[in-house]
Amino acid sequence: MDFPSPLAGGRLVQRYKRFFADIVLDDGTELTAHCPNPGAMLGLNGPGLPCWVSRSDDPKRKLAFTLELVEADGGLVGINTMHPNRLVAEALAQGAIPELTGYATHRREVRYGANSRVDFLLEHPDRPPAWLEVKNCHLRRSGTLAEFPDCVAARSLKHLKELTVMVEGGHRAVALFVVQRTDCEAFAACHELDPAFARGLGEAADAGVEVLVYACEITTRQVRIARRIPWSR
Repeated sequence: MDFPSPLAGGRLVQRYKRFFADIVLDDGTELTAHCPNPGAMLGLNGPGLPCWVSRSDDPKRKLAFTLELVEADGGLVGINTMHPNRLVAEALAQGAIPELTGYATHRREVRYGANSRVDFLLEHPDRPPAWLEVKNCHLRRSGTLAEFPDCVAARSLKHLKELTVMVEGGHRAVALFVVQRTDCEAFAACHELDPAFARGLGEAADAGVEVLVYACEITTRQVRIARRIPWSR
C-alpha cells in the first residue's frame, strides 16, 4: 500500500482525546492531526517522538492531516488502524498470504454473528467459505515480541466468539493479526492488559479458529504485508 502523497516529517507534541495529535513539522509548522487509533498506543505517544503525517485536500475534513507513522526504538511503526484491512485486501489480490489463496472472491464487510460485519468473506464454489477477521497490532513492550491488545478489547473478543460459531457450522474461520512494526519476530496475546481476550484467543484456537500473524515492511513511502511470524499462548 503506497501512501497517496509524500509524508511530512515532524515531532509529536502530544496525543490526546484519543483521536487528536499536536505535531511540529520539521519546517516549524505547528498543526493538529487526526490520530486514527482508538487504542492506548503504549510507547508510541511520547512527546518528541519522530512522526510522519499525510495530508488530504478533501474540503469536508475538519483536520487535513493524519498521523500515519511514529518512530520508536529506531524502527517505524504504523499507527493508522484503518490500514490493516487495506493491506490485507491488497495482499489477498496479490496472493501474498499463502494460507488464504485459492478463493474465487473476497467480499468485505459481510454481515454475520450478532449484529457484526466480518472484515472479509472468502468464497469458492468447491470450498467451504472462510470468515476472516483482521486485527491491527503495534504493541511491543520487550524484546521482539508483538502483543495484542494494548487495552481492553471487548469487541475483538466478541469477534473471536463469532468466528468460533462459524467453525462449529462447518466453515473456515481465521483471525489475522497485522503487525505494523518492523522489529517483531513473534506474537502473543497480552494477558496482562486484557486477560479475557488472551483466554478467548486460546479457546478460539482450540475450537478450530486459525490464528495467523503477519509482520509488515514499512517506509515513509509505503507499507506492505511481508512475512508470517509465529504466535504463542
